Amino acid sequence: MTELLGEAARLRAAREPYVLATVVWRRAPTSGTPGAKAIVHLDGSVDGWVGGACAQPTLVRQAREVLHEGVPRLVYLGPADGLDGVLRDGVVRVPMACESEGALEIFLEPVLPSPHVVVVGDSDLTARLAALVGALGWSVTVTDRADFAADAGTAVVVATQGRWDEEAVQTALGTEAGYVGLVASARRAAALTEWLRGVDVPEAALARLHAPAGLDLGSVEHEEIAVAILAELVALRAAGGLHASASFAAVTVQQQEVLDPVCGMTVDLTTSRHVSEWQGQSFGFCAASCKHTFDSDPEKYAEVSTSD
Repeated sequence: MTELLGEAARLRAAREPYVLATVVWRRAPTSGTPGAKAIVHLDGSVDGWVGGACAQPTLVRQAREVLHEGVPRLVYLGPADGLDGVLRDGVVRVPMACESEGALEIFLEPVLPSPHVVVVGDSDLTARLAALVGALGWSVTVTDRADFAADAGTAVVVATQGRWDEEAVQTALGTEAGYVGLVASARRAAALTEWLRGVDVPEAALARLHAPAGLDLGSVEHEEIAVAILAELVALRAAGGLHASASFAAVTVQQQEVLDPVCGMTVDLTTSRHVSEWQGQSFGFCAASCKHTFDSDPEKYAEVSTSD
């Protein structure tokens, strides 16, 4: 457990999304026990233990969906005839037809990176904005250089007060930042936009620029400007923005899902450790026992079609 918690801390620090899987109910016989935990990574690898070989492929597939949706789910894994009387509303039912008659309920919790804000500049405003962002629980970097990087989960706020606005905004628009804002007057923002057009910054990139940054509160002090900017970022987050692009990498992992012809479980042929070749076709299995059963009489099971 200590190692698992350490890995979770490392992933958080690296802003890498993952799913925390916890066994919350079991019916023997099964190797999973209540409280058992595992981390499912973006690439489908698993640290920890929540169940046997039959459970893991399903766990990974469900975890990938949870990462994509960003919403926790409770998953029941067990024999189809054990579904009634066990489940509650909202539980995802995944029948398992392996030899074990046990069952599990596993809670899958997506852990997504909090938004990251890069505040460019060196002033009282940048300090106040950074403090507000930190109080919200988001990560923040304050820099007065143009060597920053940003992904879709990052907001870049340029507050260089006219010293090098052009370079800072051009750098920000060259990243994948989910938000790029310029703290400036409307007149200054319009002039900078025309300068960017003059150096051939694409219109699609210019459309991403929020200038002036923040909600329009009129003529206000630095404290209120910082609040106005943060309010705009919170609104963007609430509307589904500022999610790191890595959060959705799980659904782009190359998979070749097939049905285990013996038990009917869905397995990933590209990662399964149990594969048999018969008459030029590859068959994947959830466990060694299913592979052994198939190999003893492949013609009996080979008609099971590959899932879409």
